[in-house]
Amino acid sequence: MMQRIAILGLGTMGMGMAKNLLKAGFTVFAYNRTSAKAVTLGALGANVADTPADAAANADIVISMLSDDDASRKTWTGEHGVLSGAKPGAVFVESSTVSPAWIAELALLASERNHRLLDAPVTGSRLQAESGQLTFLVGGDSAVLERVRPVLAAMSKEIVLLGSVGSGARMKLINNFLAGVQVASLAEAMAWTERSGLDRDQALKILCNGAPGSPLINTISARMVAENYDVNFLLSLMRKDLHYAGADAATLSIELHTAKAAEMRFVDAIHAGHADQDMSAVIEPLRAQIRQKPEGHSS
Repeated sequence: MMQRIAILGLGTMGMGMAKNLLKAGFTVFAYNRTSAKAVTLGALGANVADTPADAAANADIVISMLSDDDASRKTWTGEHGVLSGAKPGAVFVESSTVSPAWIAELALLASERNHRLLDAPVTGSRLQAESGQLTFLVGGDSAVLERVRPVLAAMSKEIVLLGSVGSGARMKLINNFLAGVQVASLAEAMAWTERSGLDRDQALKILCNGAPGSPLINTISARMVAENYDVNFLLSLMRKDLHYAGADAATLSIELHTAKAAEMRFVDAIHAGHADQDMSAVIEPLRAQIRQKPEGHSS
């Protein structure tokens, strides 16, 4: 029998994931904090729920794709959260980018109610979510993963089991730590290039085709040049991920100096009004600074 899936959170990633579940023929129960997106998905065949508990009540698998620890905690454990209404024996899949500390707490809460939890955050952004080309980074029991594999396969190109519960969350933070530092560094390099009078296109060709080049650098530099900040990865969420990365690494006595520096670039961009734009907008406060200072100014 085709499994029934609850998906909680219909943002940049969750909407694409939910649409692919519908395309694959799954029965989908959807919840979103703001109802407009859920209504849109309902028009495509999803069953729209008023609360996380309602969405989970008839679901065999409950998947969440939320913004942070606080949103995840409220959705799973709040007054009308999943834990108050989940079907007995349902498997929980936390695909949000959250802290390993919260995953450990949620796994314990799930176990106390005889539910099994996988933490399964994803790599990829909006386009990969829409096209079903995500990679799931999974922490948890292999037998539980096999139960949900067909569901994850409908949304992904690859499913990687990394180890015990929490492994997926930690790997995702390591991934996003490296991505965030690269994006912040690129913003500084781009602003430096633009201010210096070098030919920007020529400079970017050298950087993108040389040792610093990467798929991320190529993609983000193009967005910075075009000043196209339509959301593929939300800027405010990258700031959050860098903060979580630093906190988790600290539990292992590793200090992420570069994460702290990169996070401040994203904080500056948030204060400048770019929180709800793509993370490539992190360059804009730097551009604003160099426009305000006369050439050759020092302080």
